Amino acid sequence: MGRLGSILGCRALVLLHDAQGHPLLATTHRGDLHLTNGLPSIVERYERATDSFCLQRVIVDREGMATEFLATLRAAGRTVVTVLRTDQYRDMTSFTDVGDFVPLSADRHKTVVREVAPASIALPLPDHPGETLPLRVALIRDLRRHVAVLPSPEDQDQLMRWDADLDRQDRRWWEADWQATPTPVVPTTFKLIPIVTTAMSIDELELAQTYIHRWPAQENVIKDFLLPLGLDTNHGFAKMPVENSEVTKRRTTLENRLANVKQWKDAAGKRSQQAGKRYDRLCEQLKVRADLLYRVLNQRQDELLAQGVADHLLRREIKERKAVIDAELEQIRARMWRAYEQCNQEFRKQERDCQKQRDLLRSLEDLTANERTMYELDHRKDQIMTVCKVALANLVMWVRDRYFPTSYARAAWQRLAPFFRLPGRVIPGPVTVQVELRPFNDRQLNRDLTTLCAQVNTLQPRLPDPRDAQRAANL
Repeated sequence: MGRLGSILGCRALVLLHDAQGHPLLATTHRGDLHLTNGLPSIVERYERATDSFCLQRVIVDREGMATEFLATLRAAGRTVVTVLRTDQYRDMTSFTDVGDFVPLSADRHKTVVREVAPASIALPLPDHPGETLPLRVALIRDLRRHVAVLPSPEDQDQLMRWDADLDRQDRRWWEADWQATPTPVVPTTFKLIPIVTTAMSIDELELAQTYIHRWPAQENVIKDFLLPLGLDTNHGFAKMPVENSEVTKRRTTLENRLANVKQWKDAAGKRSQQAGKRYDRLCEQLKVRADLLYRVLNQRQDELLAQGVADHLLRREIKERKAVIDAELEQIRARMWRAYEQCNQEFRKQERDCQKQRDLLRSLEDLTANERTMYELDHRKDQIMTVCKVALANLVMWVRDRYFPTSYARAAWQRLAPFFRLPGRVIPGPVTVQVELRPFNDRQLNRDLTTLCAQVNTLQPRLPDPRDAQRAANL
């Protein structure tokens, strides 16, 4: 939990498998292990265990998409295939050298659902300012999924008003009985899935199919073998639905913000009305006071004229009195314009709060539409049990590939389990072990069992002799 800085009952499994999904090595770590740290470790351990073997091509999921990490692996002579994170590109304009899209996959009605095109992208290296890592891209366009279209920077200034979709009557958001509605759904476009590689040249179809095959190759071995063998608690399959705390927190936050914005909108409307009334009152006060003062000034001017005061003395006194009157009226006028500015300011606040209400309502609806069930996982298994059971799954797959008929090449544990659970007896001898199995009640299974036994007898498997290991140690 990055926000809390704590690990809550989870562990990380790093699984290395081959192109067919056979598990080669599995290690368990703290739940906060990042794949950029786990991948070099497990590859190094596997190469050390297999002596001279060297992994030239590594296919890793999205968590391994770190520019410096890819650059390090490429410098070590490895080719990496992964997928870009959504924050590393914007849309089609983020890629260069984009070729023509060709069909990649179709549904059962022969309708194309995915297209792929070659492209390129250069990502900056954070630890090397000014340098970039060029990557080749198999750009997949998923025709079944849509994402929101982000406006370009040039279009940001030309966006319509936030209430442009409302009717004339519904735009009277400054009224007390106005009800906010969600903003309209944003336009969408086809989702992009950029598969990238550090190789210099690519076949976009082969690259896309290679990465897409990684998912079933990994998930099938977990679901078809590790799960039935009891690794469900370790790998997150023993689960019970619980409250989605993150969604609940987000919904609570949005609802609280919506309630606050409504209060702010009503308060801003009241302040705007009060400021408007104060402006009207000050306007009337200014008019009445100005009429009174200038009436008195005119009367004084008539008195001075009747007394026969010299013109220069008359003008000086009138000017002095007028300056006093203007200073008094200016104070009222300043208060009046302050009320006018406050009225406009609160009016604009009210408008912004109305816009925020619509945005928050849209966020709440989107949150409800995209909410997924959260499950609490059981992580009681330790590292030894994980490795042992992965080894057991690998043994089952090895027996299937080596001794079973070719029709079982893709068989999962559910199909193989009857053979491993078949009753019989074991007869040990001085140098051999004889196994007698009770036949099935199914004719086809008995034919497969006969082929299996014949294959075992032909290959004559041998168990390791511990005395050989002792003799090697003595030498």
